[in-house]
Amino acid sequence: MRKLIITQNMTVDGVIEATDDRFSSVGEDPDLDAALVAQREASDGFLVGRVTFEGMRDYWAPKIDDTTGMPDHLNRVAKYVVSSTLEDPGWVNTTVLSGPLLEDITRIKEMNGSDIVRTGSITLCRDLIALDLVDEYRLFQFPYARGRSERLFDGTPSQQLRMAKCTAFSFGATLMSFEVRRR
Repeated sequence: MRKLIITQNMTVDGVIEATDDRFSSVGEDPDLDAALVAQREASDGFLVGRVTFEGMRDYWAPKIDDTTGMPDHLNRVAKYVVSSTLEDPGWVNTTVLSGPLLEDITRIKEMNGSDIVRTGSITLCRDLIALDLVDEYRLFQFPYARGRSERLFDGTPSQQLRMAKCTAFSFGATLMSFEVRRR
């Protein structure tokens, strides 16, 4: 069965909003860049809500001279967008999920393939957590404290997690991978 993985950038105090570019460290640390590429390449599915999807589609789909590999990856993988209003996604390899979330995600996880990554879309993220659909969290923590704003686990049920890996990067960020322990 495929794993549903939440990949999230966050500050040391758990804030996930990137309103002041505190997460824009691509190119500052080659090891961090390599970790981001490894996370991306381990997946063949990408799950988002409609607003995040539309922003990513409008930004990444038309890029042709980008050297990060992100447009190639996003054009290649299966994209799943949760929406009750989107009819024509306008991006290759995209499936709109409009049925009950539990059924849609369970069906996708049962398909052949590798990891399904969810990034952005905090409301969707919290819905996935509440439905116990998340298998792993990959949290990129950056050396910055915002003090207040949206946090990943606000309003979600408690979970038992097991740290699977922790990597520190030279400029101060860490990648922490936590597996969800099922009760």
